[in-house]
Parts: sequence; structure tokens; C-alpha cells
Amino acid sequence: MRDAQAHPDAYPAFLAGRSIAAPLIVAIDAQNVFVLRQGLRREHVGAVVFTCAVIDAALMTVGVSGLAAAFGSKRLALNAVALAGVVLLVAYGAAAARRALKDQSMNINASGQAMTLQSALLQTLELSLLSPHVYLDTVLLAGAVGAQQAAALRPAFLVGAASASVRWFTALGFGARWLTPLFARPRAWRWLDAFVAMAMWALAAVLLKGVLQATPTLAL
Repeated sequence: MRDAQAHPDAYPAFLAGRSIAAPLIVAIDAQNVFVLRQGLRREHVGAVVFTCAVIDAALMTVGVSGLAAAFGSKRLALNAVALAGVVLLVAYGAAAARRALKDQSMNINASGQAMTLQSALLQTLELSLLSPHVYLDTVLLAGAVGAQQAAALRPAFLVGAASASVRWFTALGFGARWLTPLFARPRAWRWLDAFVAMAMWALAAVLLKGVLQATPTLAL
């Protein structure tokens, strides 16, 4: 990260990584519900949060480095992946906008038998790695944006993306007792989903702009 910080454009790349990751991980899904549940029960919170954050960071690193290595200077192929990311972001934004029009809240059951550390980690891995959306979000979407960055800026981008994941899961796990009353209110989730929808559409516009600038003929 020291080399990335020395680059004059490292901080914008860091912000780009954080901006692309934040709306992708903020959603009502089984993984987030589980992290909140463990936070309420105060069971293995640190291990669960750490595991979720590491998985996100690893998958995003695979996405960025993998796409960059696979396509390299093949700008048309990289732009095709970026356009696929634009389509997914628009679709995700539309889904978030639809959720914003409905009343919903997290259904968290904090009761039940205590979990061992091994059981908690196994369930974290299952919820994190067996969902296809995880790979679309981290490998494809974050990878498509990160691979567009110059090689010297990709570490800063990944640090920014990973920091968004760390902040979110830390807030869910260790702030569960304060966040749960808020997230139990349908209106809170409607506002959050509305923000996610706008953020994803804005990211789609930025990604599309980058593709058009890189390939001027597409803008005709």
C-alpha cells in the first residue's frame, strides 16, 4: 500500500474502490442477517466479522487481478466485461428501487442453542461462498471496475473496497444491539434501499462513461 499511496491518483482510486463496494454489500441477505444475529447473541462476533471481510477482500482481489491478467491490454474484452457490470448495476439498482417501495425488515431470531466457533465459521463460509450474487458482486462488478484502474492504482482500489466491507460488517456485528431497532423499522430499510438504488445507478453511469471514453467509437 505504500507504493499505492505515493501515486498522486491513489486516493481517488481508494475512493472508487470504497464507492463500488459499499452499495453492493449493503443489502438484506442471509449473510448480513447472520452477522447481525451473532452480534445480538454476542457469539464469536470478531471471528465472523473477520471471516466475512477476508472473503470479500480475497474475492475482490481475485476479480481485479484475474480480469486484468486475463484481458490485459485487450481493451475491447475488458470493456465488454465493464458493460456487463453496467447492466448488472442497473438491474441491482432497479431491484433496490422496488424494495424501497415495499415495507420490509430483517427477521432476526436471536434465540436458540449457542453455536460453537467451528459451527459459526462453517455457517459464515456457507452463506458467503454458496451465493452466486457474492461472485457477481465481488469478482465481476468490483473486478470490472478495478481492472480498469492502472496497475499502480489497483492496490489502492482494493484497499478502498476492502475497507468498505470491513466497516459494514464491523458495524453490523459489534453495533447489532444499536442497529437492530433501527433496521426493524420498514421505513429505515426503504430509505437505505433508495440510497443503494441511486448509488448503483450512479456507479453504472460512471462505469459506462469510462467505457465510452476508452472506446470513442461506442459513443457515436
